[in-house]
Order: sequence, then structure tokens, then C-alpha cells
Amino acid sequence: MSQDKSALLIIDMINTFDFQGGEKIHENTMNIVGNIRDLKKKAKEAGLPVIYVNDNYGLWQDNMNDIIEECKKGKGKDVIEKLHPDTDDYFIIKPKHSCFFGTQLDILLHQLDVKHLILTGIAGDICVLYTANDAYMREYDMSIPKDCMASETKEDNESAIRIIKKTIDADMTSSKEMTFK
Repeated sequence: MSQDKSALLIIDMINTFDFQGGEKIHENTMNIVGNIRDLKKKAKEAGLPVIYVNDNYGLWQDNMNDIIEECKKGKGKDVIEKLHPDTDDYFIIKPKHSCFFGTQLDILLHQLDVKHLILTGIAGDICVLYTANDAYMREYDMSIPKDCMASETKEDNESAIRIIKKTIDADMTSSKEMTFK
């Protein structure tokens, strides 16, 4: 894949996990955080932009650092410590499930001349799936490494993978097998 046309999206990994089902999704997230961290390292070495897209937790007047500090008060502190945004990463706040809905993501991707998205994060069956659908509707090519997405249950994640394969036809190569040219 062409490095000047791709971007890595890290979806909702800055998280409190303080919601119904949060404990279970946190447990499943711990199984993918290392894969995302390693993929982020490979992407940055190849010069790809890294874009965190995150829920706002009602903090509309706050910035990235305020949201990170708020999320560190919850169960997500261990995830944030392993996958903290770097100063050269982009950080977009979203109001709902899709990273495109009500955000400047599409404008940023056009300015960066991105044609291919690598989607990672949580929840696979909600935010990753909805983002993949919206990216597909906007005609982006996609890779969604299945070892870099987690949902509340294994069944929910597998269902999202089936839908993505059937309707979006995204490349679901594992993060360990991904290479950037």
C-alpha cells in the first residue's frame, strides 16, 4: 500500500470504560492494544499520518489533553498509557459512533491526500463498523486488521467482521502481516 495515500485511524482507544459493558470491552481491548501500538509504530516509520478519533465524553469545550486526563480517571488508564497520542498525531473529537459524523475527518483526509484508511479500535461492532461503512460510502479503500479491533463480546466482534467482509470488502490482514511501501 502506498504510504503517501494511507492513514491510520485509532478509534475510541482514549476511553473511560465507565459504562454498561465497559469492563468486558476493556478486557477485550487489552488483547488488542499491543497490536495497535505496534502497527502505529510501523505506520509512523513509514511516514503515515496517525489520527485518533475519539468520543467527547460531554467535554465539548475541552481539548485533547483534558479528554485524556478525564479518561485516565477511569478504567482506561492502562490503555492510554500504552497508546497515548504523540505530539505529531492528529486528534479529532466525535459526537457519535462514526468518525465521519459531525467531524472534520473527511476534510483532513482530503488535505492529507489520503485514499486508503487503516481502521483500528473499539467497539468493532459499533464505532469501527459505522466508520467503515461511512468510509466505504465516501469511496476510501480500507484495511481493518481484525487483530486491532475489539467489541464487548467475541460474538459481536465476529459479527462485525462478517458484515465488513460481506458488504465493504475491506482487507482484514492481521496487523503483523501488514507492510507499508
